[in-house]
Amino acid sequence: MKFRHFAAALLSAVLLTGCGEPAQDQSDALFAADLFAMDTYMNLKAYGKNAEAAVREAEARITALEHTLSVTDSGSDLYALNHAAGGAVTVSDDTRNILDTAAKIGQESGGALCISLYPVLRAWGFTTGEYHVPADSTLAELLPLCDDSLIVRNGNTVTLPPETEIDLGAVAKGYTGDAVMEIYQQHGVTSGIISLGGNVQALGTKPDGSAWTVGVTDPFAPEQLLGTIAVTEKAVITSGNYERYFTGDDGQRYWHILDPETGKPAGNGLVSVTVIGDCGAECDALSTALFVEGTEEAVAHWRRTGGFEMILVTADGEVLLTDGIASGFQPKRDVQSRVIGHDEAG
Repeated sequence: MKFRHFAAALLSAVLLTGCGEPAQDQSDALFAADLFAMDTYMNLKAYGKNAEAAVREAEARITALEHTLSVTDSGSDLYALNHAAGGAVTVSDDTRNILDTAAKIGQESGGALCISLYPVLRAWGFTTGEYHVPADSTLAELLPLCDDSLIVRNGNTVTLPPETEIDLGAVAKGYTGDAVMEIYQQHGVTSGIISLGGNVQALGTKPDGSAWTVGVTDPFAPEQLLGTIAVTEKAVITSGNYERYFTGDDGQRYWHILDPETGKPAGNGLVSVTVIGDCGAECDALSTALFVEGTEEAVAHWRRTGGFEMILVTADGEVLLTDGIASGFQPKRDVQSRVIGHDEAG
């Protein structure tokens, strides 16, 4: 899973932790719940007469997905894949769907998203908390195993090379957000918002018809907001170098978003990437891929594929906003910003 030290996006909408808030109109009744799953704190909110049933079913769905997608749970799909010694494994529809999304974004990004980096993440200690800088020789030995093109998918049957291991943390919480939104809709909920460890996803508008206000963390001061954006029916997902990191004996900071080419923390000019779009799974995958790609390639990726908006924060503090979201961004401090258009001069 993708671990975080700080929330990658914060709700600026009122965020309550209780359940069953009284309301004048049953159609506007709020039901909210908190839970800890996928190694992060989550908050679910829904409005309407079926809000409680929707939230309770969503909680159960999250728990089931955690079991299915865990790297360490011996009953999970991922555990079976990573310990199959090259044998074929039949996986759930959820795992197949996430693998399909990862493959799509991996191909679009030229391999910047790589789900088979798990052995390298473990070498850095990001999977265990026992952090250390691995030797270059160790990385050279592990990197040939980290090649998503070696993953064979045939419907729900998946085969990995014997020493290849995968982790779906770059997509899992985004996919979970999509699943929760689907449950909300099945219960007739038309207004709701969730925060899954910082991954924010909104259904419809607030009950009063206004847009949701979502905060974006300042990567240079993660306890504060860089700004807010107004969204309706969107996922807002951030990846940044402040989320999980350690300081080595050499005094340098090393973060968990690794470049598949080097096996080292991606340092291509970006410190934070926020992706805004319709599909939580794709936004989650894109936030990692774009971070690895770096500023110029991320902009080129957006211009080439479209279908989402983004906020890039560069290492020198510049904020780049795609033109579809720029008007809805409200900075919380003075920032040097630039709007990116679809044409090369934008």
